[in-house]
Amino acid sequence: MKTFWTAAVAAMVLALPALAEEELQDYAEAGGWAIAIDPTLNNGCLMYGEFDDNSVVRIGIDMTTGFGYILSANPAWADIVEGQSYPVTITLDDQSFDGEAVGYPIDGLPGANVDFDNPDFLALLVAAENLTLSHDGTEVMSLDVSGSADAVKTLIECQDKQNAASAG
Repeated sequence: MKTFWTAAVAAMVLALPALAEEELQDYAEAGGWAIAIDPTLNNGCLMYGEFDDNSVVRIGIDMTTGFGYILSANPAWADIVEGQSYPVTITLDDQSFDGEAVGYPIDGLPGANVDFDNPDFLALLVAAENLTLSHDGTEVMSLDVSGSADAVKTLIECQDKQNAASAG
């Protein structure tokens, strides 16, 4: 029996580095957001924050697909089903983007992921004061994102460094 426990503990200790690699790696803080690197997305960088309405939001670059994404979660969204698609509209001040959200929990919270390939999104986020997420015409999240310019700049700097490191 002692051999089994020794082997089990050894296996867990050997697995720890692999598990640690799956977690976000802190990069910086800027504009009220934390900037991090996600090794599961081929070292894609992201900005993330927690907001007054209990929303958790990640905006980043998925280097496995080349798309940007907004991953948001809120404990009030209990009806979201993992893997199910939902039509959504994301609005930055007065500029709207229609898309498809897919149920995807974050940190144990019900959430949804929206991929985007429009380069204007990050450019508009730099100047935006408000980001809203609507589903079927009903607003489900509204965030004050004023001051995000520094976060977007740091996010791009982070991704440039990750790209240079993987190329060289």
